[in-house]
Amino acid sequence: MAINKKYIEQIINVSSKAALASSYLVGKKDKIAADQAAVDSMRAELNKISMNGEVVIGEGSLDEAPMLYTGELLGNKEGPNFDIAVDPLEGTNFAANNLPGAISVIAIAEKGNLFNAPETYMDKIATSKVEKGLIDLDNSLKKNITNLANFMNKDISSITACIMDRPRHKKIIDELKELKVKIKLITDGDVLGALYVSDSKYNVDIFLGVGGGPEGVLAAAALDACDCHFQGRFIFDNDNDINDAKKMGITDLNKKYELNEIIKGDSIFCATGITSGDVLSGIEIKENNYTSETFVTHKNSQFKEIIKRTNPIKE
Repeated sequence: MAINKKYIEQIINVSSKAALASSYLVGKKDKIAADQAAVDSMRAELNKISMNGEVVIGEGSLDEAPMLYTGELLGNKEGPNFDIAVDPLEGTNFAANNLPGAISVIAIAEKGNLFNAPETYMDKIATSKVEKGLIDLDNSLKKNITNLANFMNKDISSITACIMDRPRHKKIIDELKELKVKIKLITDGDVLGALYVSDSKYNVDIFLGVGGGPEGVLAAAALDACDCHFQGRFIFDNDNDINDAKKMGITDLNKKYELNEIIKGDSIFCATGITSGDVLSGIEIKENNYTSETFVTHKNSQFKEIIKRTNPIKE
């Protein structure tokens, strides 16, 4: 089964409108308000679409998030059944402080095809396409970097690794330095971090480290259509997370998930820039129009493009 291509335009519209809504709060030092604006807009636009959509990755559980909560039903209740994963504002600090790299993200897949990830951390690794087994979470960092360098016919010192600048990554960063690997540190936004491996123009060969599990599913949705390699393993380090995982049917707490286990079948992924960064330009407003840039993938039609649009603010 494939998702009708007409939904591409509709999902671009969803992420673009959410990015626009959030853009009015860029630099206002209020990340909660910037996120809420994106959430409100995204929900309103999703409810206009002919579908039976269910949020499998959202802003949290119902008691934490009144809108776009996990399990919320969206759409006009006519049309196909979709799983929906959203991060209405990835990089809340970027938006609040007018820094590069705030984006609005959404993915849809056919019902049952998007992994319902627990709200916990995930150890992840992403590269462009490699031979099976070369890059693996169970390998040592040195083995992964060496294998990647050999596969790409590069010196190790020419490999660039992207990782979030967090105290938990100190050991990995120190080892990357010892290996003389180039390091691209990011402060937030690990969906965008993973997207760097989708195209050689971003000059990132490997993305790795521990970040949000839900963001891992969104990254996988994008990379799936880009013929990339992705693995993730959830980190369950307290009883609450373990109990939540068991309720969701996760029995093997140490399981390593391959890309095709996180997202199956056809999918559409959209990420729209809110503030300009390496991958996407941010929202620009001129008079009564706004210009947006959206990274779009549709797996079945092998569509992968950055689409720039100028639309009236009020339609």
